Amino acid sequence: MEPAGRPRDRVPRIDPYGFERPEDFDYAAYEEFFSAYLVILTRRAMKWSKLLKGGGGVQKSGTVKRYIRKGVPLEHRAHVWMGVSGAQARMDQNPGYYHRLLQGECCGRLEEAIRTDMNRTFPDNVKFRKSADPCLQKILYNVLVAYGRHNQGVGYCQGMNFIAGYLVLITKSEEKSFWLLDALVGRILPDYYSPAMLGLKTDQEVLGELVRTKLPAVAALMDRHGVLWTLVVSRWFICLFVDVLPVETVLRIWDCLFSEGSKILFRVALTLIKHHQAFILEASSVVDTCERFKEITRGSFVTECHTFMQKIFSEPGSLSMATITRLRESCRARLLAQG
Repeated sequence: MEPAGRPRDRVPRIDPYGFERPEDFDYAAYEEFFSAYLVILTRRAMKWSKLLKGGGGVQKSGTVKRYIRKGVPLEHRAHVWMGVSGAQARMDQNPGYYHRLLQGECCGRLEEAIRTDMNRTFPDNVKFRKSADPCLQKILYNVLVAYGRHNQGVGYCQGMNFIAGYLVLITKSEEKSFWLLDALVGRILPDYYSPAMLGLKTDQEVLGELVRTKLPAVAALMDRHGVLWTLVVSRWFICLFVDVLPVETVLRIWDCLFSEGSKILFRVALTLIKHHQAFILEASSVVDTCERFKEITRGSFVTECHTFMQKIFSEPGSLSMATITRLRESCRARLLAQG
C-alpha cells in the first residue's frame, strides 16, 4: 500500500546531518532511491556489526577494503575512518597533544583567517548556526586552530573548513576530527593545502593527462576552447567533493579515501566525466564548458550513491598507483619549470 501524502511531506526537510534540503530538491526521486538504499544499509550494518564484534581497532585487510567499498554504516564511520587512516594510532601515541595545542601560543593572523570563514561554513546546516546547542562552529574553530598550530607550514587554507566541518559532523569529537584532518592534510593529500598548493595543482594536471589517455575527445574539447582544468575541477579536489556532490555520496567517497588514498579522487572525477561525456562534448564555449561541469555533479547519477560507488571502480578502467605516481612526477616537474 502507498504511504499517505506527498514525498515532500514524508522526507524530512533537514537531512540526518543537519543540512536543509534545497528548494529544487526532488523529494519523489530521493524517496524512491532511499527506500531501496535502506535495505542495503540494513544488510551492511549487520555485516559490519559482526565484523567489529568484540571491539578493538579496525585493521586494513582485503575483507575490510571490500566492506568499505560497499559503504560504512554511519554508526561505525568514525571508528572505521580512525582505524584505516592511521589517525587512531597517532592519537593513542600522543595523549593530550590536541589539548596542549589549544592552550598554545596565539597567532592572530591564523585565528582571524579561521574566524572570517566560520559564518561561510555550511550556512545551510542547522548544527553550525549560532542558535544551535551545541553550536558546531566553536568545535570547528578549535579543530582548525589546533591544526594550524600543529602544522605551521600549512596553517589554515580555505577549503579546510569544509573538510573539518564534515569530520566534526561524523565523529562528534574535536580530538578525532583533528587527527583525521592530520591524516588527510598531512599524509593522504600532501601539498594540497600548503601555501603554493603544488599538490593540488599537480593532481589537476594529472587528471588532465588521464582524460587525455582515457577520454581523448573531452581533452580535445578542453584544448579547443582553451579551458584550464583548474577552472572546472579545483573545487572537486580542494573540498574533496564537499558542497559539490550530495552528502551521502561524499561520505561514501571518503570511506574509500581514508582506506585507499588519493587515487579515489581520480576515479570519482573520471567517472563523472566519462558518464557525461556526450553532454560535455556539446559545450560551445569556455563558459558553457564550466556550466556543464557544474551540471554533471547533480541529478540521480550522483544521488544514488551505492550505484555510483560501484561505477567508480568499473567505469574508469585500470588505474594503478604506479601510473598516478609517474604522472605526478612529470606534472609537478612541468609546474615547477613554469615557475
